[in-house]
Amino acid sequence: MKFTLGFSPCPNDTFIFDALVNHKIDTEGLEFEVHLEDVQTLNEWALQGKLDFSKISYGVLPLVLNNYILLNSGGALGKGVGPLLISKFETRNSKLEDLTIAIPGENTTAHLLFSLAYPNAKNKVFKVFHEIEDAVLNEEVDAGVIIHENRFTYHLKGLLKIVDLGEYWEEKLQVPIPLGGIITNRKTDQQISLQVDRLIKKSVAYAFANYQTELTDYIKIHSQEMSEDVMRQHINLYVNSYSHNLGENGRTAVLKLLEVYQQLHPEIKTTVQNIFID
Repeated sequence: MKFTLGFSPCPNDTFIFDALVNHKIDTEGLEFEVHLEDVQTLNEWALQGKLDFSKISYGVLPLVLNNYILLNSGGALGKGVGPLLISKFETRNSKLEDLTIAIPGENTTAHLLFSLAYPNAKNKVFKVFHEIEDAVLNEEVDAGVIIHENRFTYHLKGLLKIVDLGEYWEEKLQVPIPLGGIITNRKTDQQISLQVDRLIKKSVAYAFANYQTELTDYIKIHSQEMSEDVMRQHINLYVNSYSHNLGENGRTAVLKLLEVYQQLHPEIKTTVQNIFID
């Protein structure tokens, strides 16, 4: 049986899914048509119900729960992993709500965390995440929210950190930061979804078991502009025990995110009760 599967070309995702999609583990008769896209595209596709299985930002989860349910494995969640608000110039917090801010996608977790910290900021420009550093450097915007590998390189370009939005989340809510999760279409047979969840766990375990050796070609080929050191920093930051299994602590964090979303968007009601695959 063949299913569509979407995830990003970032090292954390290719690290997680390499063994699964390249048959380094027994896929138990399942095949996957893989779509490698940036997370905002995957978010938009999830809103359209396009794929059977997909990585998404947790920021879009409340909007897709009627059509999708969350798997336990394969996601990115943790502490010290949040987006950063950066600028070319020293900026006082009191002035931020008047500035033009570049955000990596409207339905991303980064936007949700920024909105939690700065609910009155209105001058937002939505861009693909890898365009934001240059937009700040070229003074197209006053500041920007950065994620992924840009967290490791922004200072090399003379950019300054204003706020760690992840730290703000952790201090305010006392739970880990849910960045991205893996969803399955509710139309997919539940036993198949549970099987895929189990296979992703095996893929993560395989990746960790072989991590001390050279990074795989699958990771490198989709991260051509990164040094191997940055790839490893990326994997070390975003892939952890929560990627293997959300667990109760991870589920609590996701539920807290849904609660925050509801507070920020009271006009949007989520009525679905079964959020997690069981």
